[in-house]
Amino acid sequence: MTEHRIERDSMGELKVPYEALYGAQTQRAINNFQVSGQAMPAAFIHAIARIKLAAARVNRDLLLLDVERAEAIVEAAQAIVDGKHDTHFPVDVFQTGSGTSSNMNVNEVIAHLASGNNLTVGPNDHVNMGQSSNDVIPTAIHLSAALEVTTRLRPALEHLRATIDERAMELDGVIKTGRTHLMDAMPLRLSQELGGWSSQLGHAIERLDSAMQRLCRLAQGGTAVGTGINAHPEFAERMARELSEQTGLSLQPNDSFFASLASQDSAVELSGQLRGLACVVMKIANDLRWMNSGPLAGLGEIELEALQPGSSIMPGKVNPVIPESAAQAAAQVIGLDAAVTVAGQSGNFQLNVMLPLVAHNLLTSILLMSNTARLLADRAIATFKVRDEAMAEPLARNPILVTALNGVIGYDAAAAIAKQAYQSGRPIIEVAEEQTDLSRDELERLLDPASLTRGGIPE
Repeated sequence: MTEHRIERDSMGELKVPYEALYGAQTQRAINNFQVSGQAMPAAFIHAIARIKLAAARVNRDLLLLDVERAEAIVEAAQAIVDGKHDTHFPVDVFQTGSGTSSNMNVNEVIAHLASGNNLTVGPNDHVNMGQSSNDVIPTAIHLSAALEVTTRLRPALEHLRATIDERAMELDGVIKTGRTHLMDAMPLRLSQELGGWSSQLGHAIERLDSAMQRLCRLAQGGTAVGTGINAHPEFAERMARELSEQTGLSLQPNDSFFASLASQDSAVELSGQLRGLACVVMKIANDLRWMNSGPLAGLGEIELEALQPGSSIMPGKVNPVIPESAAQAAAQVIGLDAAVTVAGQSGNFQLNVMLPLVAHNLLTSILLMSNTARLLADRAIATFKVRDEAMAEPLARNPILVTALNGVIGYDAAAAIAKQAYQSGRPIIEVAEEQTDLSRDELERLLDPASLTRGGIPE
């Protein structure tokens, strides 16, 4: 049996596992919230620890906290930021809506680590000095999300876009049949198709960058209800500077702490941009799946890298597993955003009370999109092979090429040629040669697929 020790808080005594670094308030949360078995994301816990580290330095400089305790808190908090004690933060995501349990979990672990050698560090009086869960947790949401977007998501998206651009340059000479409504349409270059993906990603990055401007405005300093009670007048500004120095982000206090505590508008905005990104990822994944389909009975335009057997019963079957994984991750992000939207509506008077859910879903979505972007880049985009014959044959027989003759023979005459070409299964140029006065050389010039990919009016 696990040995226990007795810990005390304002509600009395409680048994805590002997090896646990946390105390009574954390243990009460563990007992109360046995809901999902999912702990808060490590990035979120690390962000809270960064706040505690910054607060210790600020309170020391303001002569509110003695140097010895401040240094002990800083050392303990840094160990948490470095990921050395991740297993000691087991509080469930579905906890008290303010995230007080997670805030106290970090306070208690830091206090435990910082105490010793005749030094007592209190989780409330010292670690939580000048703070409230009500401003720490919103700040941690913004801080952790901003760091994850900056260090994880944005580099992954840039890597995916660069990989797409590189393949587009390589495949610029490949002409294929375009498709609208999944039906044959005018031709385009494969580089143009990939260029559309690249542009979508570029716009998604721009939208993330815009959301980051609001995300870097912090609630820290508002304390309990937004008035800043029990915090030094300079606390908010000094905290923003300290956290900026820690992270390299351009952080500042929000212009209204009342808004920061009562709403999660910036988190909802970022979640919405992640949903938009998920739509981009879904588009790319589904295009890859369609282009890879077959290889005999589908389009078979490309061949994705074979990564694993595709069936437990059909030997030799290989499936597009990376695009399938990407599509599922995108669907999950879209669903997580719906929950964040509901949570964003839960600001009652001076506090939003679904903060842990917002933090969990936001960071999960960032992680899913970051990892998926790199998988798509490295295991799908960079490695697919073009099946030239599968693209060339349908292109040569595509009756929709007759669109290029609209300006020469008129829409109705062109439609009649396309209809006959469909019915007879013959190349459009043969039917057009029979049905018009245009010479073979002129038809070859007007119907040249490569020329048609450059747009404009055929001459």
